[in-house]
Amino acid sequence: MLIDPKRCIGCGSCVPYCPVGAIVETDQKTRKGKKIRKIDQDQCVECGVCLRAAVCPTDSISMPELAWPRVVRSLFSNPLTLHPTTKLEGRGTEEMKTNDVTGRFRRGMAGVGVEMGRPGVGATFRDIQTVCMALAKLGAEFEPQNPLSALIANKKTGELDPEVMGERVLSAIIEFTVSNDGLKAALKVLKKVSSKIDTVFSLCLIGRADPDGTIPVGTMAREAGFTARPNTKTNVGLGRPRKEDA
Repeated sequence: MLIDPKRCIGCGSCVPYCPVGAIVETDQKTRKGKKIRKIDQDQCVECGVCLRAAVCPTDSISMPELAWPRVVRSLFSNPLTLHPTTKLEGRGTEEMKTNDVTGRFRRGMAGVGVEMGRPGVGATFRDIQTVCMALAKLGAEFEPQNPLSALIANKKTGELDPEVMGERVLSAIIEFTVSNDGLKAALKVLKKVSSKIDTVFSLCLIGRADPDGTIPVGTMAREAGFTARPNTKTNVGLGRPRKEDA
């Protein structure tokens, strides 16, 4: 995102709309003595919120054409951008909530979503790689229908495409599958790696309930030191057949 210094009147109307605080003052002033704003290109995640808010009285904000690798910022941060790998908008993944119709996670298996970053914080691909590499050592199977997985150059080590390492995004979701036994180790690793990254993450755990109604993944999360908030989601399937129980 860019602000045209010749058109900016220094009103600051756009500042509250940036979710990562990338709109800053410059030393340049308008004729009325107000400081002209600019967008910190290192901090900007190309989400487009400042432009869509339509609060600039002089239309000084614009969205330039983005080249690789900077375009990944928009792909993961702008909900209106279509991911080329999954053909989905937003974060580019259906995530794990459609398990009732896709059958991604069979009984005895658990699906894990690690959402890196949040508005106000963001996440760098260096931090994302740190988490991916820690999980890869456990043999985590990264979800192929996920745009972030497409950036993992080495699935065995969790290393990302080196060209994106200097980029940052509003948020990105690491999705992977492990056995219920492997989940215990994965949660411990995530707890440990949380102190090595300069961002935040939240966890989404998907697993089948046992016949007695207990939820194994919830128990494992609590044992690993996470606060579990059990939730359910029912999907109608939109005409797709329900996967057979396994």
